[in-house]
Amino acid sequence: MPANDLPPAAAIMGCGGLTLSDDERRFFETLNPLGFILFARNVDNPDQVRALVRSLRDCVGRADAPVLIDQEGGRVQRLRPPHWRKAPPGEPFARLAARDLDAAKRALRLNYRLIGRELADLGIDVDCAPVLDVPVPGAHDVIGDRAFGHTPDMVAALGRAVCDGLLDEGVLPVVKHIPGHGRSMVDSHLDLPVVEASRAELEAQDFPPFRALADAPWAMTAHVVYKAIDDRAPATTSVRVIEEVIRGCIGFSGVLVSDDLSMKALGGRFEDRTRAALDAGCDLVLHCNGDMAEMQAVAAALRPLSDLARERLVVAARQKRAPQPFDLAAAVNQVDGMLA
Repeated sequence: MPANDLPPAAAIMGCGGLTLSDDERRFFETLNPLGFILFARNVDNPDQVRALVRSLRDCVGRADAPVLIDQEGGRVQRLRPPHWRKAPPGEPFARLAARDLDAAKRALRLNYRLIGRELADLGIDVDCAPVLDVPVPGAHDVIGDRAFGHTPDMVAALGRAVCDGLLDEGVLPVVKHIPGHGRSMVDSHLDLPVVEASRAELEAQDFPPFRALADAPWAMTAHVVYKAIDDRAPATTSVRVIEEVIRGCIGFSGVLVSDDLSMKALGGRFEDRTRAALDAGCDLVLHCNGDMAEMQAVAAALRPLSDLARERLVVAARQKRAPQPFDLAAAVNQVDGMLA
């Protein structure tokens, strides 16, 4: 694996298919993004995924380049049967928690140990989970059954169990979508959500799960405008939201990555989206769809990873735990039995 003398760029990038094209390989070698993210289009079978992960890291000459995936369970699950377990979404654990919170936490930690074990086996070391958003009545179902309940305390308690389960297997969790996507009335993949709630309402319901998990290694921003804080820019590109709320009120000190820059909630050129997110205080920008023209536009506005971001990455990596043996089949049966 050749060493890359360039400093890592402050970006996580996707790729187009099951293997890297020559153009993608040259692009990543030249850009040297900090890491990569995989989607269903990049997944066929375990050997293929392992080979792709190795190829991505070979491009940048770093065996520890982060490789991310969204593996929540339910409808947000890039690794699917027949090669990987069909994991449940958040809602069944919330139902269990309403009856027995301790049992739900045990089941959820075990469920995410199973997910973490599958990811680690492939070389994937960062999972974009848990969702810490607290949905309100009438909100768009972009969060829906992904949520771990409808109260901040329950979401925080179950979110902690998710983080513990992943960390038990040496996989870093990414809490999302900070500072809260639960009030969105539109899907931020398609439109820009604008939240009208007061600052007091946000501090009472939306922020607490993130505050409770402010020690999480990574967090992902919400492409959401909070009119009570910044009526012009979504959290991803808002200096005020990131400095005053995410780093201040919530107290999050870990690695902050933008949600996907290609989502339609953000407008303007990709160069401008990239600069705005980094200028606002994101440590990293995320571009997911593998479109080469878009990636080149993002690259034109990228900058090297900051010293502070490097420090945050080091601190985050220290949270990983050494995996311990456990009976995978028994764990699956235990989770299924507790949710039945």
